[in-house]
Amino acid sequence: MMGTDPKKYLLKVTAGPSYEDQEQVHVNTTTPAKISSEHIDAHIHVRVKDFRGLPKTSPPDSPYFTHPTHTRDLYSISFSLVPKRAINGDDLVFGNDFDHPIRDKLPPLFGKAFSYVTSFIDPGLYGDPYADRPYLYGPMLSSVNVLRVGGKGGLDGEDEEGDEEVLEEGAEEGEGEEVRTRLGVPEVGSKRMKFFLQEAKRREWVFEEGRTYSCDFFNPYLDFNQFALRLPLGLSLNVLGNWDGQALRTPHTLRYVLRDRKTDVLLFVVSFNLVPVEQDSESTPTKDMEGKEGETENGEKVEEEVKHEDWEDDLD
Repeated sequence: MMGTDPKKYLLKVTAGPSYEDQEQVHVNTTTPAKISSEHIDAHIHVRVKDFRGLPKTSPPDSPYFTHPTHTRDLYSISFSLVPKRAINGDDLVFGNDFDHPIRDKLPPLFGKAFSYVTSFIDPGLYGDPYADRPYLYGPMLSSVNVLRVGGKGGLDGEDEEGDEEVLEEGAEEGEGEEVRTRLGVPEVGSKRMKFFLQEAKRREWVFEEGRTYSCDFFNPYLDFNQFALRLPLGLSLNVLGNWDGQALRTPHTLRYVLRDRKTDVLLFVVSFNLVPVEQDSESTPTKDMEGKEGETENGEKVEEEVKHEDWEDDLD
């Protein structure tokens, strides 16, 4: 038995255009995961404070967490995307989904944590954690902490060094600025998030074909180093503590997705995989782990996968 010691597990992050088609993300580096599909082009960066995982060449920290606006944050999912067709602002959602029930695995304090999250952290969050295929989504316009509108030059100019800079709310000069000012979108990120809690405001917005949109999603609540959800008022949910103590044979997966809810088209997936140290091999870690992940995505070992996903089910 591996017990609930977080040091006995490693974190592996993957990303791709679907649940099955995933590549390893080089956490805390300037190398993006690149996605190109019939729906979007996207570059994704993931940062995790005190990262302990795969690949082992990834640094444990990023300069991102020393920036004055991010000293309390524990992780970040930042991405730039270019839609290949117009998408209404009310249709694009960001959050978590699951392909199996998790209601029997939710921790005792889940209801309290979920109420806190939907009341104070993300009022736009909606979903059904008790369904056979649970989901928790929020409109992207009101969920991401930072939204920056760019031009129509594509992602070719998005070089790797650009990730060293912290993304700021706003728009590029010219057309990008005009897009925001035309709809009266507030300049401050928190006010923009509140602004787009109104469905009518979201419906006025269109993610244009060919235009670049850059986003950053972060918070100080999810601790990937200790595998715990830490909310204010002393509320803490330990992921490993919710497991039954059985050794993990496959990675547990927590996934963030970007989806067009009108067409039910999945645009990209970022998966956080919890891997037992005993499965790690410096010689072939990616091949071994990817094989195990495939089993999980196809529905096998469902009980084990659920135990990790109920952790993020409390967040967004």
